[in-house]
Amino acid sequence: MSIVELGPEDWQECRAIRLRALADAPDAFSVMLADAEQRPDELWREPLSLPGPTIAVRTAGGLVAMGGGYLPPEQPDVMMVWGMWTAPEARGRGHARSLVAWLLDWAQDHGISTVELHVTEGNDAARALYESCGFVATGEWGSLREGSPLRIELLRRSSTRASEDTQKPSLRS
Repeated sequence: MSIVELGPEDWQECRAIRLRALADAPDAFSVMLADAEQRPDELWREPLSLPGPTIAVRTAGGLVAMGGGYLPPEQPDVMMVWGMWTAPEARGRGHARSLVAWLLDWAQDHGISTVELHVTEGNDAARALYESCGFVATGEWGSLREGSPLRIELLRRSSTRASEDTQKPSLRS
């Protein structure tokens, strides 16, 4: 298992795992599978060129987990975590925790003071993971996407190095 940072040349692998995530967990993301399937290839390359990392867990069988960090231009000291997902056959192995730790370390290394993410109401496993990683609920709620009755809550934490919080070495590679 290794954590790899994806770039524009990896767009097809990124597309494949993202579509798999949207099919598996349609209530976890602001984008719907049908919309994502219709995106032209150049729109799959674009996010991989933006500031902030897109990462994945690679095993011998391919990519099994993913996540990313987006740097909002209007908030230079904030990174938004997006797209966190682990394949059903790879769950329970710590991949999501490793991805969060990698992203927190990246933020720390790049002078980002605050890391934020949204969690869908009712996604108790994701909320428990994020809270165990030091994220705190802000009480700021919004809609998952237009037309959806589901709500998302903003969680926030300082970007102190994940390994400092856990007393374990970073799994960043």
